[in-house]
Amino acid sequence: MRNIADNRVFNTILLFTIMGEFIVPWILEQFYSEYNGKIMVMSALGSPQSPVRLIYNLWLVWLGSFLTYTAGTYFMSLRAKFPVLATFMLLSIGIFAVGAGLISGFFSVNESKEMVTTASKIHGAGAAIGFMALLFFPLLNGIVSFKQKDIIEGIISISSFVLSLIFFVCFVMGDKEQFQNTIMKYEGLWERLTLFCLYIPFIYKTISNLIF
Repeated sequence: MRNIADNRVFNTILLFTIMGEFIVPWILEQFYSEYNGKIMVMSALGSPQSPVRLIYNLWLVWLGSFLTYTAGTYFMSLRAKFPVLATFMLLSIGIFAVGAGLISGFFSVNESKEMVTTASKIHGAGAAIGFMALLFFPLLNGIVSFKQKDIIEGIISISSFVLSLIFFVCFVMGDKEQFQNTIMKYEGLWERLTLFCLYIPFIYKTISNLIF
């Protein structure tokens, strides 16, 4: 009997959800003239000043909810053979889903970093912890893949881990004052590149399960 992780409906929804991470912000920013996707983080679309805040925050809640389900699904599919790795993978995806998805959707960050509120502090902490947790997913998936003798997925996952780590460092540096006159200032770009690399193992898994 095939587990849910191999189910075509599950993988289709997951693939469209991941695509939505980039398509939804791109569509919404067309209706937010003050928003600059290269420099501003995606969370700004959900700020109190944003005309599309309701839609974007609802999107984050959906993202967090479905990725929480995904975390449980991956855990159930791996726990029999790799209980320790499955647990770490559950935590990696689950913490990101709750922190960068659900918490970020309910507690909005402000458009300006100078405007600090309780909600923006909660949002910032949740998103930061979530991102750092998901950074380990490509590495964990790579280890599992090599143990399962899937060399291609293993190489893709480890490469994704290295690239996402590099882009995440650039993303963090972009928030520092001393880098505002360098290419590091494109905080929104580095955020998107980090996310894309973190999602590559998911994309590979979903497409593989849909094709084969």
